[in-house]
Amino acid sequence: MRLPSGRLVRGRGLRRPPPGGPAPVYAVHLLGRRPPAVEWDVRWLRWPDFRLPADRNEARRAFEEAHARSARERVEFACGGGRGRTGTALACVAVLDGVPADAAVAYVRRHYHHRAVETPWQRKFVQRFGA
Repeated sequence: MRLPSGRLVRGRGLRRPPPGGPAPVYAVHLLGRRPPAVEWDVRWLRWPDFRLPADRNEARRAFEEAHARSARERVEFACGGGRGRTGTALACVAVLDGVPADAAVAYVRRHYHHRAVETPWQRKFVQRFGA
């Protein structure tokens, strides 16, 4: 997904094979359990399916690091299906990139996946992330 600044971040579902193209340099895996090892630098953010991050401060730090690294590296966000948690994280990164918090979910749905950010509490998390 292209952010307003021009930076690219990739979202995907870990239950599917990796998409074609170069592998990321850095990834944030949004899962309830520790993810399997991969060949690139990964930060695991404990985040059960259909829920919110277990530690919201840690989530903010992970999103800020990913946003900073996306200026010079390939960055990926991934959860099981690639829509709810991944979409929520992408919306938060869009806020960091300058998208107003109340428009970030619509931005991600337009530029990433039309069903991104699946639950009302995930939408509210994005709105509060900008505060």
